[in-house]
Amino acid sequence: MASVAPTPEVAAPIIPSEEIASVPVSARDPQWGAHDALVTVVVFSDFQCPFCARVEPTLKMVRDTYGPTKLRMVWKNNPLPFHQNARPAAEAGMAVFGLKGSNAFWAFHDRAFGNQSELGADNYRKWATEAGVSAAEFDEALTSKRFSGKIEQDLALASKVGANGTPAFRINGVSLSGAQPFDKFKEVIDPLLVEAGAALLEGTPPSDVYAALTNKHQTAEAAAQPPSKQADDEDLNVWKVPVAADDPVRGAKDALVTVVEFSDLQCPFCKRVEDTLKQLTESYGKDLRIVWKDNPLPFHPRARPAAYLARYAYTQKGNDVFWRAHDQLFQSNPKLEDVDFERIAGQLGLNWAAAKAASDRGVFAAKIDGSIALASELQARGTPHFFINGRRLSGAQPYENFAKLVDEQLALAKGLVASGTPRANVYEKIIRNGKEPPPPERKVVPAPDASNPVRGTAAAKVVIEEFADFQCPFCKRAEPTLQALQQKYGTKIKFVWRHLPLPFHRNAELAAEAAQEVYAQQGNAGFWAFHDKLFGSDKDDTTRTDRATLEQFARELGVNMDQFQAALDSRKHQAKVEADAALANKIGINGTPAFVINGYYLSGAQPEAAFGRLIELSLKGGPSLAR
Repeated sequence: MASVAPTPEVAAPIIPSEEIASVPVSARDPQWGAHDALVTVVVFSDFQCPFCARVEPTLKMVRDTYGPTKLRMVWKNNPLPFHQNARPAAEAGMAVFGLKGSNAFWAFHDRAFGNQSELGADNYRKWATEAGVSAAEFDEALTSKRFSGKIEQDLALASKVGANGTPAFRINGVSLSGAQPFDKFKEVIDPLLVEAGAALLEGTPPSDVYAALTNKHQTAEAAAQPPSKQADDEDLNVWKVPVAADDPVRGAKDALVTVVEFSDLQCPFCKRVEDTLKQLTESYGKDLRIVWKDNPLPFHPRARPAAYLARYAYTQKGNDVFWRAHDQLFQSNPKLEDVDFERIAGQLGLNWAAAKAASDRGVFAAKIDGSIALASELQARGTPHFFINGRRLSGAQPYENFAKLVDEQLALAKGLVASGTPRANVYEKIIRNGKEPPPPERKVVPAPDASNPVRGTAAAKVVIEEFADFQCPFCKRAEPTLQALQQKYGTKIKFVWRHLPLPFHRNAELAAEAAQEVYAQQGNAGFWAFHDKLFGSDKDDTTRTDRATLEQFARELGVNMDQFQAALDSRKHQAKVEADAALANKIGINGTPAFVINGYYLSGAQPEAAFGRLIELSLKGGPSLAR
């Protein structure tokens, strides 16, 4: 059986655009190759499937031909229900990955496919230990199933993107199914390499290439599918989607069908679906209402400012003016610069200077962030995304697909009214017992010791443990959010710092050791002052963490420079930094920033609302792990 050649073990970074792509990729996926490779092959596979085993030599040829800088391979679990050993093997594989990372996973992967007729618990344990995993840790992980939730997410994704058999591939969003020969892969990959190169030349950041091209190709494929095929991936759940008192609403308050729309004012697909939504409102009249929820995507830089202007219109002049702002912003899209906002504000009779000031101060940030967090909890990835009386419909779909679901829900609602439910209560009754977002992921972190810097009141009820890297741009991006949390919650929270320098950030270990030396000399106050200088610097991420800058910041803080330089030269704090990183790896944290909030896990530079939800859960009696 062809093996996966190991690459240097590099923790997959948290890339927000990839996590919300139509085929999302995150640090929780086993990966081979560079995170910024031009082409990503997402593999939906099953350890017991004979066709998956048959394609493995071809996948090795693909990796060998294109190499890790051009091509990345990402594993997604799709254990088929009629393969009795597939799910246990997947759970074992994810335990290996969670405990030891991608290289260990691929070693386990090779043994499983190379010995497919011998799948079983004893061999899973044997292959895990051969991959470098402690037998005791492996047994505990399997028993607790703490890494098994990822399999459910992968299965849901496979269903969503139509990967209903194995093996199935999404290559920068382009579908390829079955154990195809090398030439078939080459036919797909070669033009995608050219397309990705062109996207870079046009100014697409390397970190956004995967999401941009995947969203493009998946949308094109969805549009090309007949409605009957799209229906195969239908989510039959009724989701409990709340409607807030201050959500903009178009339509009657007592409408029998509620369409909750998560949307982005810069998104071309959201703009495209607007004509369909207007047709719906005309067709169904008083029986249908549309509720707006903001979900500005991070790779649309003008989406949030546009959302702020629309929100300002709502707060100043009410619901009707919000929808006028909404319509004019979509008409102006893609022209969404401040000069365009000023023109629209004038047409709406709004004070542009006041609107701009409110936007700059982040007056509406909490509302927007709360909506983004809700979208994330409901797995409403990408925009536009709809819930029709709680039933999910994703993307800029044709009118017929909306009408089919609206008609179904309208019939249900009319039945409720006939049996005595007031029209105004229909939506709440339908969603009352609906499916709620899954509970937050949990991780157990040992109590910090005296070597861990702490910011906040010792007796704080909520402990936020941050695993971070001083060179990481996403860690820097998270800082304003963490500062806002500190101001909001005061003595109720405290922060604990854990070092997790990523291998591909060449200055990260040095910066971590420098910060630890400042802590050794000046305690918490000195560490956090040094921390704030590093993240507050306007230099680029590499320069602000080079030795000269580290020494400059230390000198400004009055650190004993002889001791500081000696500590860096001797790698005095290397063991401490490595211990923190080893802990992160042990509990399944592979990217930065990552947070454990009283046992609740949060990955990435998330909005304030995402933190707030977990903090509030902790304050109300969630996992009591504060110390």
